Amino acid sequence: MASTRHRRLVPCFLGILLNALTGVICEAELSFTLEPSDIIAVQEQPLMLHCQVNGIPPIVIQWRHNGLLLTQDQQHATFINGSLLIGHFLQTKSDGSSDEGDYECVAQNSFGLVVSRKARILAATMAEFHVQPEPVHVEESGVARFQCQIHGLPEPVISWEKDSRPVDTKNERYTLLPTGVLQITGVRDEDSGKFCCVAHNSAGVKHSAEALLSVSGSQSSVYKEPMILVGPENLTLTVHQTAILECVATGYPRPIVSWSRLDGRPIGVEGIQVLGTGNLMISDVGVQHSGVYVCAANKPGTRVRRTAQGRLVVQAPAEFIQPPQSIARPIGTTAIFTCQAQGEPEPQLTWLKNGQILEPGGHVRLRNNNSTLTIYGISQDDEAIYQCIAENSAGSTQASARLTVLLADGLPGAPAHVGAEALSPTSIRVSWREPDQNTQDIIGYVLHFRRTSDPVEKEHETVSKVTLQQVIQDLEPSTSYTFYVKAYTSHGASKPSDIVTESTHGEVPAPPSLYTKVVNSSVIQATWEPSFKMGQHQGFRLFYKRAHTALFTSPITFPRNVTQYNITQLDPTLVYEIKLLAFNQQGDGNSTVRFVSLQEAVEKSVVDVPCDCLKDEQSKTSTTGIIIGIHIGVTCIIFCILFLVFSYRGRLKMCKTIEATPQAGSIAVRESSSSSQGAAGLNGTTRRAMEVNGSAARKKVEDSNELERLFTQPNMQETSLSDSYILNETQLSTIPLDQVATEQEMQFQEPPAGGVARQDQG
Repeated sequence: MASTRHRRLVPCFLGILLNALTGVICEAELSFTLEPSDIIAVQEQPLMLHCQVNGIPPIVIQWRHNGLLLTQDQQHATFINGSLLIGHFLQTKSDGSSDEGDYECVAQNSFGLVVSRKARILAATMAEFHVQPEPVHVEESGVARFQCQIHGLPEPVISWEKDSRPVDTKNERYTLLPTGVLQITGVRDEDSGKFCCVAHNSAGVKHSAEALLSVSGSQSSVYKEPMILVGPENLTLTVHQTAILECVATGYPRPIVSWSRLDGRPIGVEGIQVLGTGNLMISDVGVQHSGVYVCAANKPGTRVRRTAQGRLVVQAPAEFIQPPQSIARPIGTTAIFTCQAQGEPEPQLTWLKNGQILEPGGHVRLRNNNSTLTIYGISQDDEAIYQCIAENSAGSTQASARLTVLLADGLPGAPAHVGAEALSPTSIRVSWREPDQNTQDIIGYVLHFRRTSDPVEKEHETVSKVTLQQVIQDLEPSTSYTFYVKAYTSHGASKPSDIVTESTHGEVPAPPSLYTKVVNSSVIQATWEPSFKMGQHQGFRLFYKRAHTALFTSPITFPRNVTQYNITQLDPTLVYEIKLLAFNQQGDGNSTVRFVSLQEAVEKSVVDVPCDCLKDEQSKTSTTGIIIGIHIGVTCIIFCILFLVFSYRGRLKMCKTIEATPQAGSIAVRESSSSSQGAAGLNGTTRRAMEVNGSAARKKVEDSNELERLFTQPNMQETSLSDSYILNETQLSTIPLDQVATEQEMQFQEPPAGGVARQDQG
């Protein structure tokens, strides 16, 4: 026996050594080959839970009940193969405890400890019927339906009896559904009787109350709309179970029942079966069967239909897509385990270290919904068996992996006397000394640093062998940082040095933004806004003075939430210099300076009359309109006056011309007659020339006599004409235009050339 065990150990140790070099460990160190499963236990009966482990002896196997180790007693015994025997299972004991709950198998050897999946143990029970079958009265050829429901563990198996005898399940008209439903189609008179529901499981057998089925005469041939008596219910199942979706329809003629999915996907044919006249059974359901199913009752040959729908939810217990793998890493390096699982609903992942829940923190981090376990700067204490537990409402599973920490000979010791000194608000100098041993093979150092408040994901900077200090730049002011150093050789890294913490210097605040406003001749309002580019401010200090003086007034100090102040009792004839700065525990920051002249404000207040600009604009606009209107009116009046004046002068001149025209006509007539009598042989031209040359004096006398004749002794016609042209000034506008035109036309048709010539000569 010993030699056999020795032969088994040698290859395993060789495998461990070989895989340590490659970074992988064989699974034979410690793993489960059989884990306990969920069981429905029978009251007061023995119960066996199985657990088998493979690994390097010695292996110790124990059991946990609801997280607590079980003690070996008369009721609980652990066999050498790891199985647990509960001699007398009780749901409730005399002390109030129970054998029900979660059981875990715990195995441990020199490499670590592993915990099996949780096995849920429940007592077999059967409650009373909460739904009893009820009496049914149907017409012949109709549909009868009985239902009963009862809770129990395991799920009770339902059967039916008629008149105390089992129902003939071979009869195609009888449909027994696992949900506790009995359907009878094409009811006949022989189906009349008393029906009873029978439920049985490992906890016992129970009978329901009896219900009477009565059948009346033949079914009426009158048309009846299709109607769904019972539609599918919402179901939640686990994969590999059987789903029964019920659909009972009535009508005349008998409706045709069909099924479809609400999302339009095909139901398929594999594992699909129709029970009775329209019940849908899906065997070995999977996650792909989840969805909403629609039952439709169609009137034959028409589109008349009635529908009902139910939702089927299929859950899948957690299973691993990528379980964690055992690895070996040198001390001081980083180890990463990856665990990915799937299920419906999505599984929750939990990590265990040697059977204990692994809490993230320090150098242990969990990311990506706990699917990635990262251990930074591993040490000998991190060597253990790590388990990933995937669990959802449908079940749980576990996978384990071991971390082996490699200790190479000749590795240097940890760097000593690590110290940190803040140089500025953004830099810290870290220094250290060489390790106490094995320094000859050191090829360099790695300085690890991070903000103390940050997780372990950190930055690092490589430092050469000859340098035992490093200045870390671009840090944040007033921030605490954590540092440690490792020495590296070609074989691996040393243990980390002691951790040191140092904070960067703080900064004074940046200059605030300052704004000034002259309120009146003796008051200046100062308003400011803080800057957040540098250190945080604790308050502000305000100084002011006359521009020509050397000293400021004593500073006025404000808390950080005050941003405005009025400076009063100032001289309105002077210029003032105002200075503002922010301060904190580091000191005073740079100041912001403004010069304000009250003299200009006074002059401006004298010259500029305060006004409402909007009202002024409106007033200006209305005044301009009025002025333009007045100008247009005055211009129109002037044009009218000028038009009347020029019209008056033109008509007056026209009237004078008309008065002179009859006199010239008379003279011309008389002269023409005289010429005809004295010189008949001469033509008109010679006669006119002679008149011009020989009768200038006589013309004046004749004109005088003619005027006297016209105006002193006129005849009746001449008097009328003369009267019509003797007008005063007020009558000028009453002269008819046609008369004016007639007189002018008469004047220009026969111009008195001779008369004109005589006038010119005279």
